Amino acid sequence: MKLLKEKILSEGKALNENILKVDGFINHLVDPALMAKIGEEFGTYFANQGITKIVTVESSGIAPALMTAHAMNLPMIILKKEPSKTLNQNLYQTVVTSYTKGISYELTMSQNYISPDDHVLIIDDFLANGETATGAIRLIRKAHATIAGLGVLIEKSFQPGREKLEKQGIPIYALVRISKLAENVIEFLSEENE
Repeated sequence: MKLLKEKILSEGKALNENILKVDGFINHLVDPALMAKIGEEFGTYFANQGITKIVTVESSGIAPALMTAHAMNLPMIILKKEPSKTLNQNLYQTVVTSYTKGISYELTMSQNYISPDDHVLIIDDFLANGETATGAIRLIRKAHATIAGLGVLIEKSFQPGREKLEKQGIPIYALVRISKLAENVIEFLSEENE
């Protein structure tokens, strides 16, 4: 997606070979016009696939997932990372380890909001090692729902996430694929559709 690539180049900051800061337009200060375009892009790409729900993991995936849900006129489920006093019964849970933060957390979804009839699209901000997406997939499969695919804004193609998920049969659509990060260096995979 040309617009997202341009935003990354103008406002993103590569801190090292693993960390790309996009907090000024994706995951701290959110650019709503960009999110609307992202939602439209995912909505168009995943149209006519029988998708019934959009799923994301709190918190950075919420904005693009909500705009995708809006574009597709579908409900969105937010998978919780933190325990809740009100979300404590009839749950699907799984442990996920965050590569970026170096911590493990229990990913949680209420059984009330998903059924075996659901065909789910997962939306997230980054795909790196694939741990968060794998955790979301485990929860969706516990509910016996099916997975249409994974839409990500930014894929770190030099990390093993895509390969890991494709081995599980998960179709992946990344708006931007990064081939290399280093301090102040951002390189993209060349895309035929640009």
